[in-house]
Amino acid sequence: MSVPLPPVGLPAKAVALAREYADGSRVPAEPRDAATVVLVRPGASGPEVYLLVRQRSMAFAAGMAVFPGGGVDPRDAADEVPWAGPSVDQWAEQLGCSTREARALVCAAVRETFEESGVLLAGRSATEVVADVSSDDWEADRVALEARTLSLTELLERRGLVLRSDLLGAWSGWCTPVFEPRRYRTWFFVAALPAGQVTRDVSSESVSVRWQPALEAAAEAERGELALMPPTYLTCLDVGRFADADALLAEAARRRVAMHTPGVEGDRLTLPPGGAELLRARGRL
Repeated sequence: MSVPLPPVGLPAKAVALAREYADGSRVPAEPRDAATVVLVRPGASGPEVYLLVRQRSMAFAAGMAVFPGGGVDPRDAADEVPWAGPSVDQWAEQLGCSTREARALVCAAVRETFEESGVLLAGRSATEVVADVSSDDWEADRVALEARTLSLTELLERRGLVLRSDLLGAWSGWCTPVFEPRRYRTWFFVAALPAGQVTRDVSSESVSVRWQPALEAAAEAERGELALMPPTYLTCLDVGRFADADALLAEAARRRVAMHTPGVEGDRLTLPPGGAELLRARGRL
């Protein structure tokens, strides 16, 4: 089901479905934990974000432009993952979840970013970042990760690397509305493109990729030229307020994630805290 950008009203079918879930006539699907990463780089008019346009054959968010990300793999929670940066306990506090969930989410964020953009947030020590992961042997590892024949822990250990959790920042949390048949409880992270690394069009789930100023992507979506889900659209508006990646990560360090599950009021989805202010700044409320 296509959900329009706020503040446009929902289709009558979605409103009717939401009422059936609200009155207990239907039981919502159990959401799956997921992580997505807003990968940013400097741009002339503010931060540029990396977007993938998903294949129209996909069961979820078909044809939509999305940030790299996906569902948590059970192996993402492995205790033995080589780790540097803020501790799992610190991440649990910031993400609003258990330590096991926090480890899995951070690992999923790093793994999915590598799988879907070719960027690896890891290094040989807590102060280093691997510079080039575009060679054929690295590509073989990326494909193995994507195929689930290799875990992130196995990749890092074999390469003598540590996961750099300090290169990520916690941003927000969104859970798919109850009327959707496939639901995800998704933690949004931000990260700057590491020096020496380049993004590559490698994901098997996308038809194209792009770097684009965050606010330009939002404007294209408003004009109907780019398909964005409401969380992606509002995140572009939010990220676009900051001058650069340093300011973005400084803000992320102060955030505590509260998961927002959009409800339905009238024919519109409810907004997370701060959402109305973002729309007013665009003249859309």
